[in-house]
Amino acid sequence: MKELLVYIARQLVDNTDAVSVNQIETEKAITLQLSVAEEDMGKVIGKDGRIAKAIRTVIKAASRNEDKPVYVDIV
Repeated sequence: MKELLVYIARQLVDNTDAVSVNQIETEKAITLQLSVAEEDMGKVIGKDGRIAKAIRTVIKAASRNEDKPVYVDIV
């Protein structure tokens, strides 16, 4: 999942070197924290959060085979 999120984010931003994903795994869930350069934050979130919602939808669909839910936080 982490690699997929990095790939998606790098396609959206100008500063690809600033894209990083931190994976936090607990007993009940997996949280992927996506961080990008400050000037690219609007490109990842999108108007009214539409792009962020689409990213979360893709990750949720791709993680169906995981035994825990996967959440995406944009920090």
